Amino acid sequence: MPRLREKYLKEVAPALQQKFGYKNVNEIPKLEKIVINMGLGDTKDNSKALEAAVRDLGIIAGQKPVITQAKKSVANFKLRAGMNVGAKVTLRADKMFYFADKLISIALPRVRDFRGISAKSFDGRGNYAMGIREQLIFPEIEYDKVESVRGMDIIFVTTAKTDEEALELLKLMGMPFAQ
Repeated sequence: MPRLREKYLKEVAPALQQKFGYKNVNEIPKLEKIVINMGLGDTKDNSKALEAAVRDLGIIAGQKPVITQAKKSVANFKLRAGMNVGAKVTLRADKMFYFADKLISIALPRVRDFRGISAKSFDGRGNYAMGIREQLIFPEIEYDKVESVRGMDIIFVTTAKTDEEALELLKLMGMPFAQ
């Protein structure tokens, strides 16, 4: 069992139930999935860079990413419908907990001048989105093999009904929010 799931079951869920006064255990907010998205708009002509970015995302997430394509053509961006514009991975169950644990305990502390992440990035429905400027903070990425530094968006989808519940859930799981 992943370390973070064990922590959720033993510490986080009872603390949330006590704080918010849930009557039913199914009301307690939990992490549903984590979606990692990497925009690759600059690689639309270079397939080698696209492959390298997809490889890096696959190594970070632990599963194969899906390449996303443009839905519409946009002349200003020289973009045609069907061109590869990004890659994404949806993590659930154990892989989600392993990734969240790695992000919280290893990757985020490696960010330069790290003072915590913003607590204002909730969407109003209990989901949290954050951005990372470079993939080099993950220990699996070999610095010498990186062709270009890329950022990514990480979205934590929870079953919480409000942002306050989701914030408390992520705080109790160890997310380093700025004061």
